[in-house]
Amino acid sequence: MTTQFDGVYHGLSPEVGKFRIAASGMAWKGEDTEKMVAMSSADIKWAQWIRVARNYQLRVGLKDRSRETFDGFSREDHEKMAQLLKQHFSVTLETKEMSFKGWNWGVTDFQGQDLAFLVSNKTAFELPLANVANSNIAGRTEVSLEFATPSSSKKPSRSAPDEMVEIRFYVPGTATRDRGSDAGSQKSDDEEEEISAAQAFHDAVKEKAEIGQVAGDIILSFEEVLVLTPRGRYDVDMFPDFLRLRGKTYDYKIMYASISRLFLLPKDDQHVLFILGLSTPIRQGQTRYQYLVMQFSREEEITAELNMAEEDVAKYDRLKKNYEDPTFEVVSGVFRALSGKKIIGAGSFQSHDGHPGIKANLKAVQGDLFLLEKYIFFVSKQPTLIELSDIHQVVFSRLGAGLGATAARTFDLKIVTKSGPEYTFTSVNKEEHEGTEAYLREKKVKVKNEMMEGELIMGVDDEDEEMQSVASSGEEAPKPRLGGDDEDSEEDEDFQASSSDEGSPTDDDSSDDGGRTASDASGDREMAKAAKGKTKTPKKKAPAKKGKADESDAEDNDDKPKKVALKPKPKPKPKNDDIDAMDVDGDERPKPKPKPKPKAKGDEEGPAKKKLKKSDD
Repeated sequence: MTTQFDGVYHGLSPEVGKFRIAASGMAWKGEDTEKMVAMSSADIKWAQWIRVARNYQLRVGLKDRSRETFDGFSREDHEKMAQLLKQHFSVTLETKEMSFKGWNWGVTDFQGQDLAFLVSNKTAFELPLANVANSNIAGRTEVSLEFATPSSSKKPSRSAPDEMVEIRFYVPGTATRDRGSDAGSQKSDDEEEEISAAQAFHDAVKEKAEIGQVAGDIILSFEEVLVLTPRGRYDVDMFPDFLRLRGKTYDYKIMYASISRLFLLPKDDQHVLFILGLSTPIRQGQTRYQYLVMQFSREEEITAELNMAEEDVAKYDRLKKNYEDPTFEVVSGVFRALSGKKIIGAGSFQSHDGHPGIKANLKAVQGDLFLLEKYIFFVSKQPTLIELSDIHQVVFSRLGAGLGATAARTFDLKIVTKSGPEYTFTSVNKEEHEGTEAYLREKKVKVKNEMMEGELIMGVDDEDEEMQSVASSGEEAPKPRLGGDDEDSEEDEDFQASSSDEGSPTDDDSSDDGGRTASDASGDREMAKAAKGKTKTPKKKAPAKKGKADESDAEDNDDKPKKVALKPKPKPKPKNDDIDAMDVDGDERPKPKPKPKPKAKGDEEGPAKKKLKKSDD
């Protein structure tokens, strides 16, 4: 006798089907795809009844430790189902209570292939460990679980349901290892057994999550592969549908369907880079890595044999059973066959040194800028990929490198994309400018050159620096002293007279400091006149300076009488000279003169001369 239940779902499938129970076993058949799931009576070991989102669920445990779930039963079906299971399979239907409190704190429990979260000894939710892709310690007390999407080459449609991709657990406290380390004494073993509870939970998840993964045999494993991003050495295990990166701290499961691009680029004459572009980035803490950069030596070779039958090897393109080639060729060949992606290699561009890439900086990060056939790829700690079809224009300039010696050797490369972001690559060798511009013009990319403007700005600044250095050094001051032309000295003398008009309007006692700057040039010009033929005057000039303590007004007053000494007979001339000398200071002192207006001109000259002598003394 067969009993049928309608409107039942199998697992997480959205398809509705029919569920039948008979003495021979159980079976479910979908209405649309007619997919069938059958279980014989000999394989059924236990059964549970659980309240779920889609009414009630029947969970059946099988002989091989796997299980099947069926949702959509009503509350009234419980008694009927319990009788059928007891009658046909001698199995008691266990009712498993769920927690509806909504608390986010509780206890984790590993139940077979599931991770159960218990609140008050009742199950709040369960996570299938078979779908856990990565388990990372996000902090000292936080463990992050990332879930893999179903392995499918087709892109998910917009109508596809939302799926959880990550969940974090806060696990405080400490725990004890089941077994201590082999090395060290017994005391050290006891100390090492106590670890953080987060680390113990992380290790348990990694161990349990590999139950469903180890079922698929490893096709090939590469040990101690140097990975630049994220940096470290990892063991790369190749499975039919995914690869696993196993490091000391982090463990990643990467589906082949999430690999978007493969690059094989020569870094230099000794190393080769193999880069995986991922549509779903892997993460370490808060840092996401969209590209996986591996580095191999050109001289390193490997001998490998795939753990696959010849028939299975023939299903893949360009896959061989045995390899005895350089390591980077074996790794790239296996990845290309298993992922089904073409490898993007270096293009026709060559730098000044013959390499497909040039050295450049993006912000503060140094890396290699590869100019490929369809992409511009900057490989560094955080690789950046730019499609040529997305480039609006490329601007060459030296403005970002600064003006000076560095600007003469390097230039900046600014890439403006159509999608919005702008990338400025700095410190590019000047020798790469011609080849880079030719490459961009060949790819029909709009190029704007601002190199000449930068050179003009740099040239003007250099001249300004030279002019400032000469003017500030003070070397121009002695130049007129060496020249002894009369006309120039007379013009300079008149000019200095006007400057002395501005420089000595101070009081009688303090006028010496103000006139010092103006009289220096006049004294030098007197020496220039004397050098022309009047050799006796400089001899008298030297002791006058020593006696007067280098005072400017004293020099002017002493110089004028020296001109009079050449003509001893007419004594009124020194008075005229004194008047001329006083005119220089007299114009500056209009206020004291109006007081003695009734006095004669000669009287004005006399006392004024005496006052000047007193100030000199």
